[in-house]
Amino acid sequence: MMARRVQFRFPIPSSRISSRSMATSAYILPHHPGATATATPTVSGIDQLRLLSKLPKTEKPPKVGDTKVFYDTPDGKVTALVSLGYKFASKKPNEQRELVRRAVGSAVKEVRNLDGVNRAEIDGSTDPHAAAVGAHLARYKFTLKTSPPSRFNPNLEQPIPESLALEPLQSSKGWDIGVKYAEAQNWARTLMELPGNIVTPTAFCDRVKAAFAGIPNVEIIVRDEAWAEEKGMQAFLSVTHGTAEPAKFLEIHYKGVVGDIQPLAFVGKGITFDSGGISLKPGAGMKLMRGDMGGAATVVASALAIAQLQLPVNLIVATPLTENLPGPSATKPGDIIYAMNGKSVEVDNTDAEGRLILSDAIYYVSSHYKPHTLIDVATLTGAMEVSLGEVYSGVFSTSDSLWNELHEAGEAEYDRFWRLPLDEEYGPQIYSSNADLCNTGGRPGGSCTAALFLKAFVDGIEAEDGGEAPMRWAHIDIAGSMELTRPYPYNEKGMSGRPVRALVEFVRRSSQAE
Repeated sequence: MMARRVQFRFPIPSSRISSRSMATSAYILPHHPGATATATPTVSGIDQLRLLSKLPKTEKPPKVGDTKVFYDTPDGKVTALVSLGYKFASKKPNEQRELVRRAVGSAVKEVRNLDGVNRAEIDGSTDPHAAAVGAHLARYKFTLKTSPPSRFNPNLEQPIPESLALEPLQSSKGWDIGVKYAEAQNWARTLMELPGNIVTPTAFCDRVKAAFAGIPNVEIIVRDEAWAEEKGMQAFLSVTHGTAEPAKFLEIHYKGVVGDIQPLAFVGKGITFDSGGISLKPGAGMKLMRGDMGGAATVVASALAIAQLQLPVNLIVATPLTENLPGPSATKPGDIIYAMNGKSVEVDNTDAEGRLILSDAIYYVSSHYKPHTLIDVATLTGAMEVSLGEVYSGVFSTSDSLWNELHEAGEAEYDRFWRLPLDEEYGPQIYSSNADLCNTGGRPGGSCTAALFLKAFVDGIEAEDGGEAPMRWAHIDIAGSMELTRPYPYNEKGMSGRPVRALVEFVRRSSQAE
């Protein structure tokens, strides 16, 4: 439930009116209602208990995110006291982290709207990482309006800084890491929000190269359609036939460990605009399909944070990038194509194109680089939105250990996952055609049949001699979680950039375990 935000303003002596109007900086101080005086410290010379004592008495305790704004601080700065909730101390650690995110995010939104305030100093002592995440996600607001000038305008010669600078009151490694998590998610949000005429496959690759410029141990490789043709990626190329925009196959190689160490791999679906092809989508709401490259956006953004943090892991990221349009040469329903692994595929519906481009990408990465773990991320099925809405991202996995690790990372970042069945009982829905596989299996279990389709292209998940499989695989369907249809305490409505934080946290934890 979204936290209620309340703003109190108190009468101000005339001698202080000028300082109020001139205030350009603010303190954001999370507090625990009901805490003892020793647990409510004075921060930067501000006595929180004195400020709290000035609040009107009420029978109801303040809720998480309730924000009280004061103007009578000793140095003339605005102070925003924000509640962590009356039951904060009794919550479990992951729950407390989420309350910190929500509280700090709510306060940042309040301060962001105050006239003249362009800097906020945040007390993140309760949980620096969570405070940094909540603050930087809450500050983000996408727009391409020209007045005031938008920092997302692609025609800018010089970047426009954020309108509200964020700084911690206490410097810490946890804060710095949280900033990287949040800014990576914000970058994914931007890639997903920008329209298809601005983020084409070529432009996507250019933005990735610019973002990774100067980061050590990173190699960016951009491959073209001729390369895909040589590799026999006919499933991927079948989707490119309807568009004049050149398709790309982007690879990011991050080497965080010296030596011949088996890599981890991410694969992301990169449909930069999806009209449905010949099986045209309804016009209403089609503009949302600018975000159909959300899988690609989230895996490259996750890789950015991993590389910036120099985590000790070797990572391969691959994103097949193309538009899906109904041009004169577009693939038709009923066409049969042969994927890179030799399997024949009947295209029953050209709007089920994501699994086609992923099939070749997954086979290429799993067979060529032989990672110990491969995770693909895709805005794959409308059925996922129906089943899980926008709260959870759906996970299908061949590995219990991989699922458990993803689940724990998602819970820690409140970027949550829900496991769904990857079961051969769904097989007849996609095996009963004139080809080895059909790219749709009807409405029943639509997300399950899509995951089962992808499984046929993963090399290395079959157990050998009764032992463990050489590779762990998980498919994450973000068709529901890709968009926020209502505002949250630390997120506005719009593209979500999920599950970036969960993926980065998963890699951070697994690299430490190794």
